[in-house]
Amino acid sequence: MPSLNGSVGYIFTSCDLDVKGSGNVQFKSMIERFKVYDQPRRPEGKEEEWLAGERVDTRDYLLYGRFYLPSGRLDALYSTRLTPTVQALVAAVSHPSSTGRNGDVSNIMFNLQHDVGKWCTEYSYSADDGMWGLRVLHNFGRLGLPVDPTDEGATSGSRVGLKRVDEEDAVEGGLKGRVSAGAEVYISAKEKSAGGSIGLRFSTLPDATPPSFQVPSSSSPLSLTSKSPPSQPPTTITALFNPILGHMSGAYSAQVSRDLCLSSRFDFNVYSFESEWTMGAEWWMRRSPSADSEEDSDTVAGPVTRPLASSLTGLESRDEVHGVVKARASTNNDISLMWEGRLRNMLVSLGVVSDFSSRSKPIKAIGLELSYFSSA
Repeated sequence: MPSLNGSVGYIFTSCDLDVKGSGNVQFKSMIERFKVYDQPRRPEGKEEEWLAGERVDTRDYLLYGRFYLPSGRLDALYSTRLTPTVQALVAAVSHPSSTGRNGDVSNIMFNLQHDVGKWCTEYSYSADDGMWGLRVLHNFGRLGLPVDPTDEGATSGSRVGLKRVDEEDAVEGGLKGRVSAGAEVYISAKEKSAGGSIGLRFSTLPDATPPSFQVPSSSSPLSLTSKSPPSQPPTTITALFNPILGHMSGAYSAQVSRDLCLSSRFDFNVYSFESEWTMGAEWWMRRSPSADSEEDSDTVAGPVTRPLASSLTGLESRDEVHGVVKARASTNNDISLMWEGRLRNMLVSLGVVSDFSSRSKPIKAIGLELSYFSSA
């Protein structure tokens, strides 16, 4: 039977929240997608503010709440930065059950995160099952330099041809990148059980999605026409192993072209010998060039005869991403297809899950999601 679900949420923070609204927010920043994260950096504290010899700046914080209908579930989160490298989080969940009062599910969780760039640790506690957890992540190689917001444009315009602080000479026939290793351990006093897992990740350099694949920086005229592919495809390789459950997983993801990303994952259990191979892809849809694209290209390539901001706006409008198509198929005969885009002031997701091995019910589910938000 068809079902209808919804939610209402809010976010309030002491930091600058430049999210805009669902009608004009950058589409890629709101979509779960493949991306290679930038190199780790040691967090820096906010500048001190003094008034009449007294420090008046306060700690940054964030409040989040979300109410689900018609289930009545309520999520709440509070996060604050105790020091430049230490952050505390408190999350609560209340989910009333339709079976009665004794079926209500409520839980509160505490997290303490310590990030120094090269090392990152997280301590957690869940009151519902008395579970204590510890996560550790180590990034090999050198750390990135602190980012100065005032020099962001100049850095993006002059980064071409410069060697990164953690970049080594290229090895013929291979990929340049960095390696990260992590592990987690958790113990439940109520269930009297324990578990753990380890993982490895390899990410290529450059760390972030190449600037030529994003909206160009307004401070670099040369970047306006930069559409050349990166020197090496952005790639991420991960490997996970849970020794208690015997679960092993390996994944390979790469951006093979400007608008196409491919991924493959293999799961295997050493105890039951069950395995699954999953393949996925995402294809970004862009607006077709306007009629005056040749004129704009000639203007940018030749002498600049109009303001730079106007040229940037014209290129953004022609190169705007307005949707993405995602597809996934696995050896379990599951095939999924989803389209995400924007209609007027709302973000829309439409997807279908099918199983071609079942003749009686080849279509498992069809889903539609509408999202609207605004900021004040």
